Amino acid sequence: MKLTKHAHACVTVEKDGTRVVIDPGTFTPDAAEAVSRAQAVLITHEHFDHFDEALVAGALAARHELQVYGTAAVTAALGSQDARVHTVAAGDAFAVGSLAVTVHGRRHALVHADIPCPDNVGYLLDDGALYHPGDAYFAPDAPVHTLLLPTSGPWTKLGEAADYVRAVKPERIIQIHELMLSDFGQRSTADLLGENGLTGTAVTRLKPGTTLQL
Repeated sequence: MKLTKHAHACVTVEKDGTRVVIDPGTFTPDAAEAVSRAQAVLITHEHFDHFDEALVAGALAARHELQVYGTAAVTAALGSQDARVHTVAAGDAFAVGSLAVTVHGRRHALVHADIPCPDNVGYLLDDGALYHPGDAYFAPDAPVHTLLLPTSGPWTKLGEAADYVRAVKPERIIQIHELMLSDFGQRSTADLLGENGLTGTAVTRLKPGTTLQL
């Protein structure tokens, strides 16, 4: 399986000719190009940095083979699109080509008591090869080889991130959701959470556009 990191929370995953894009939001400059080559788009929740509604709606109109999976708020915004838009929740399982996907978690992490927490789901791909949690520190009840770890945003906390990694016990960590951190902040976060820090597991930082084999 091959992973391509895009800006912020967006990634492309490829396996055996199947390509899915997770969380193409407005903070990702090349999101439209990524979606244009995908068989499916997976959305963790409706926040604009994870879900560019206009972009995804336009892609659905342009490409009748495209499938979209997301929470009820995401699918309500898009409409059924001839049953090509699918509402998912914790416990669901589906396949996109050769990629098996299971759905985990229910709610967005708390930012503040005055700010509502929308539904948020995480996607576990290829029997644990990769987990994208969206905006939550939810540990799936399954082994995870590579964890995509959010490291910046109004809801993130480094102590909670460390405890989250300890709970998931991934073999590998790749930083996502990093756009609100400077380069120095990203390096400091990786050091604190990484191999010689609180988790004992190295944090891999990938520049947007980088592709690697998992």
